[in-house]
Amino acid sequence: MITKKNIRELKLEELIDFLKNQNIPSYRAKQIHEWLWKKRAINFNEMTSLSLPLRELLEQNFSLNAVKIHKAERSNDGTIKYSLKLYDNKLVEGVLIPSKKRLTACISSQVGCSLSCTFCATGTLKLERNLNYAEIYDQIFILNEEALLNFGKPLSNIVYMGMGEPLLNYENLLKSIDLVSSKTGLSMSPKRITVSTAGIAKMIKKLADDDVRFNLAISLHTSDDKKREEIMPINKSINLEELKESIKYFFEKTGTRITYEYILFKDINDSLDDAHELVKFCKSTPCKVNLIEYNSVDNIPFQKASNNKTEKFINFLNEKNVIVNLRRSKGKDINAACGQLVNKLK
Repeated sequence: MITKKNIRELKLEELIDFLKNQNIPSYRAKQIHEWLWKKRAINFNEMTSLSLPLRELLEQNFSLNAVKIHKAERSNDGTIKYSLKLYDNKLVEGVLIPSKKRLTACISSQVGCSLSCTFCATGTLKLERNLNYAEIYDQIFILNEEALLNFGKPLSNIVYMGMGEPLLNYENLLKSIDLVSSKTGLSMSPKRITVSTAGIAKMIKKLADDDVRFNLAISLHTSDDKKREEIMPINKSINLEELKESIKYFFEKTGTRITYEYILFKDINDSLDDAHELVKFCKSTPCKVNLIEYNSVDNIPFQKASNNKTEKFINFLNEKNVIVNLRRSKGKDINAACGQLVNKLK
């Protein structure tokens, strides 16, 4: 059996060459390209501006591995979680998060995850594979369509905070953002895109060298090496000093302010001593801190910090002139909140 090449892996120039070899005018390549990315056709028969013989030729020579909605579930707060099926029947999850000022898509970059953060549902899954850039783009396109359908407006923001570690899928990450930002794709400004990482220092420096223009968020969660090693095993190989040095490098090269994500766990990282350590860590570069309510996960023994401790933590950061926001949980009743994505919609 001959394995067909995925047509979405072809550059426009390669598509033109293929058509020329079939004595088909090159302008057809641009039409096909538009069907692939602007209109996101999920099969060749949908490409109705092409002749039937051309559609049949494409069908004979190429596959079109489009992502499809498998299931969806809506939260009481309006958040919608989607189970998305890939061409090989593997599943990932994406989340559409409405708020007063924003409509955000939270998307995945890998099937599963290799980092095994002890508080995260996705961390209980094994890493099965990286998503290719077209699959990442598909998630965004689908959630943008769903945003228009359910809320009457397009996405305002995209966060790479779903399943997987984006910086361990580096090339596909950047290609997907380039496509989303281009006129070929959704023409979305990179400044409306945030990539969240557990802190792959080498790749953070590579982002700086590649002069990226999107926002970067670091899943920090504690400024104490020993505690971070316990909840985020990656800290054993990339400690906080190494991470801090890469963040400094990123800021100096790009001028982009970093966001630190900090989930408050009861009796683990929620004391004033922890807040003091966080302030010290924040002094190295301009930044802001997103404090996040912990969302419970089955069979994982973490609990969210008390309201009293949360308030004291915030007040301490404010007193030290650290910009801080408290992110309330969205979609936790359908396991769609931060750290809860684990392919429960099957």
